[in-house]
Amino acid sequence: MFRRLPPLSALRAFEAAARHGSFKQAAQELAVTPTAISHQIRALEEHAGLALFERRTRKVVLTDPGAQLYPVLRDGFDAFAAAMERLTRRRSRAQVTISATIAFTARWLVPRVTAFRTLHPQIDLQLLASDDVVDLDTADVDIAIRYGAGPYPGFDVVPMLADRFAPVYNPMLKINSAADLVQRPLIDFQWRRRHAENPTWARWFAAAGLPEPEEPPLLRFSDESHAIQAAVAGQGVALVSLPLVKDELAAGQLIQSLGPSIPGFRHHLLTREGEKNAAVTAVACWLLSEAEALS
Repeated sequence: MFRRLPPLSALRAFEAAARHGSFKQAAQELAVTPTAISHQIRALEEHAGLALFERRTRKVVLTDPGAQLYPVLRDGFDAFAAAMERLTRRRSRAQVTISATIAFTARWLVPRVTAFRTLHPQIDLQLLASDDVVDLDTADVDIAIRYGAGPYPGFDVVPMLADRFAPVYNPMLKINSAADLVQRPLIDFQWRRRHAENPTWARWFAAAGLPEPEEPPLLRFSDESHAIQAAVAGQGVALVSLPLVKDELAAGQLIQSLGPSIPGFRHHLLTREGEKNAAVTAVACWLLSEAEALS
């Protein structure tokens, strides 16, 4: 819609003069001369075809039309100022984006966000959960937590969290020995990338010195976090990352089976080479301290 409005400079001059009751004070606020304010208001009055001020000695007084226009402009300029302040305040807050796998984000990062906010209330975290490798530059990511053997050329890399896998299950399954596992439904999840060192059921049974069941796992998921949820629900025994089920083990919702744990890969913290952003550095240090607390 086309708006037939007078120049913004004239409206600003009128609002300031009405608020101060003085062309001189309005001029000081807007950093112009009193004559310029007078010309702006005269042009506005000509545009409206109405007198907006009564000119008196050393002050000006609003006419009835001016008194009707003033609160509309005052409230409008106040709304503009408030909106700009909100935008500026939002832009001034630091935001750090972390990329990690879906399971690591859901099971390890998300439960720690509240504690991070207490430590760093001035930094906003944005979590990007994806099992695909995310490019730090094209995806506008500040920190990537990569799981694997590496290497990761082109980044500053810090080893973060060593992983171990073991069977876990709901206590109601009443498993008394590692050998009992073959009598229970096994839960599995699909590794996105084939690797000889993937912590699979075959590797675990070999480490335990037990024959691998002839029947494949009855429940197979595409994501490790879903396998964990199924184990908590008592649907079977899941071979999962122990750091990701630390809270459920502590609460007794899951029990680690008798028998060995087997190594997984290591989580690595990646940032751009020579990263100097203070907020990114603060988040990276917090992540490393949280990982160290589990070791």
